[in-house]
Amino acid sequence: MKLFKCPTCGQLLYFENVRCESCGHRLGYVPDGDVLTSLEDAGDGTWTSLAEGGGSYRFCANADYDSCNWLIPAEAPDRLCTACRHNRTIPDLDDPVALSSWRKIEMAKHRLFYTLLKLDLPRPAVGESDEPLVFDFLADAPTSDGPKVMTGHDDGLITIALAEADDAEREKRRAAMGEPYRTLLGHFRHEVGHFYWDLLVRDGGWLEECRSVFGDDREDYAEALKRHYRNGHPPNWHDAHISGYATTHAWEDFAETWAHYLHIVDSLEMARAFGMTVSPRVDKTGALAADADIDVYGDGDFAPLVNTWIPLAFGLNSINRCMGQPDLYPFILSPRVVEKLNFIHRLVHAPR
Repeated sequence: MKLFKCPTCGQLLYFENVRCESCGHRLGYVPDGDVLTSLEDAGDGTWTSLAEGGGSYRFCANADYDSCNWLIPAEAPDRLCTACRHNRTIPDLDDPVALSSWRKIEMAKHRLFYTLLKLDLPRPAVGESDEPLVFDFLADAPTSDGPKVMTGHDDGLITIALAEADDAEREKRRAAMGEPYRTLLGHFRHEVGHFYWDLLVRDGGWLEECRSVFGDDREDYAEALKRHYRNGHPPNWHDAHISGYATTHAWEDFAETWAHYLHIVDSLEMARAFGMTVSPRVDKTGALAADADIDVYGDGDFAPLVNTWIPLAFGLNSINRCMGQPDLYPFILSPRVVEKLNFIHRLVHAPR
């Protein structure tokens, strides 16, 4: 993600900001222009952008619940923005706990859509495809012995368990499953990977090459899951997989790798925005030197991205450890994993 600033006063902003704390203007994100703009109330439910080029906009209807700050052109008939129109089921917003959880989920989902838009990936909505990209955000049954919502993907429908927005519950699940990393944004990036496997690999002519990289997806998925949860992952999984869970099945390997590609691209864009460089004083060889001034959304060679990310991640991990925190990026990019990431890079930028 890039770094935003207020067009009126120049104050640096977070992507989620709804008001500039420096000049007081209300803020809204214009996805078509990739700008977080300050706004002037036009008095009729519309807002005038104060960014270069101006324009008249309305807020997404979900702004009424403080869950979205994206804008819609004033003349457009839509009530929901380009990210929120993919929601199929949202929780009971009269429940303050559910509302708070949904806001966290939407924050993660909007960051996902920022990257999907920057990569110009197809995002079919209901009515635009036989397998649109839609989301259900569901709460567990009210009784403790009732069924639990499972986060997952099924033919374009991505379900996110509302419980994952509870930091304590998510950490409990992360520890129970032996995962080094578990976030709402990570869930979105992983599950949307399954969607894009269907759309770009299965239906896009990449199936045979994908199988040569990730393995045979025709293996029985249910049996593969049973085996994984019964036996765990193999001891040498780091050699060819980004995570232990990626060893479960070719589909999961693809989705895990897809998620990490989005992790890397998004983080490198922000590193570039901050002008980050890594040049350890004790590294006389320059092996861990890197400059984040690269085009992360270009369709060129993947090598500059990974060669920048590895030193940067090492530096960030080292700083986290100084704060007594776990590694920011607790993963190993082996040559086989880099090969898989390169496949995702080529797939994302392939002509369609």
